Amino acid sequence: MQTGPLNLITDVAGLRVGHATDERAATGVTTLVGAHPLVAAVDVRGGAPGVRETDTLAPDTLVGHAHAIVLAGGSVFGLGAADGVAIALSAEGIGLKLHEHTHAIPIVPAAVLHDLAGAGDKAWREPPYRRLGVESLAAAASRFALGAVGAGRGARAGLVPGGVGSASLELGPDLTVGALVAVNSIGSVYMPDGRTFWSWPFEIEGEFGGARPAPDLSAIDPAPADSRLALIGGPLPGSSTVIGIVATSAALTRAECRRLAMMAHDGIARAVRPAHTPFDGDVIFAVATGLAGPLPAEGRANVLARLGSAAADCMARAIARGVFEARPRASPAV
Repeated sequence: MQTGPLNLITDVAGLRVGHATDERAATGVTTLVGAHPLVAAVDVRGGAPGVRETDTLAPDTLVGHAHAIVLAGGSVFGLGAADGVAIALSAEGIGLKLHEHTHAIPIVPAAVLHDLAGAGDKAWREPPYRRLGVESLAAAASRFALGAVGAGRGARAGLVPGGVGSASLELGPDLTVGALVAVNSIGSVYMPDGRTFWSWPFEIEGEFGGARPAPDLSAIDPAPADSRLALIGGPLPGSSTVIGIVATSAALTRAECRRLAMMAHDGIARAVRPAHTPFDGDVIFAVATGLAGPLPAEGRANVLARLGSAAADCMARAIARGVFEARPRASPAV
């Protein structure tokens, strides 16, 4: 097993990702966009999600495709970022065209995290997210930064800075799986030693520091001390979440994409302790570009299971990478 060339979700051909960060407000937006409409689905596991157009992706609905997917800070205000992305895509003629003389209608699902109580000036008259959505789409590229940027700018992972992470895995010729995530979790991403990620067994080539636990390190506390559950009075409902996207180059149906998203939630559970609490809004979208061609008719379910397992591993690695890259760096010696 090896990562894709960039070890990013954009190793799945046909995808681009862009960030827009408002440093003054310490918040931002991250947008994934496809070269073509993406077969898409979503699975919501957290108890306090903030979402847009998730029902549009249900297997029994008419469209079932997405033209872009937005992850944003700002809680409910961040959902406005998808408006900016939709308007910008429509101006390019991207979206459903029901009548020749009407606007194109892009499908832009979104999920948000709560960063309103963190650093930064949030005393805006007009929330910045619609503008940030437009900027994130304009910045979309195959290479993008990780850490405290875009939707991860104001995020927290337990009691440490959170961030945006990504990872990929090649399963065969042209068959790739990737993950993109913004980590703002109630739970801790670290084992009790405070340095080893829960994701360490899945790490590839030291991508998040290479720390390993001592042989006698236990994991018996269901609410680690560096999770926000340890705060006096506990966390506020809806104050935290892990929101992300998994992608594959395989040609999947909407129902198969939903299974991919469901299995990818195992990656959150592997990387964050505890996960999927009543306070979190954990959401994972899944998209399929289809550029690797259809799955084989015989053994199709077996291949889907392998894709889902790889998506969970990529999600666990992406979570650790996002927090690792968001850590404050020591200033170089002068």
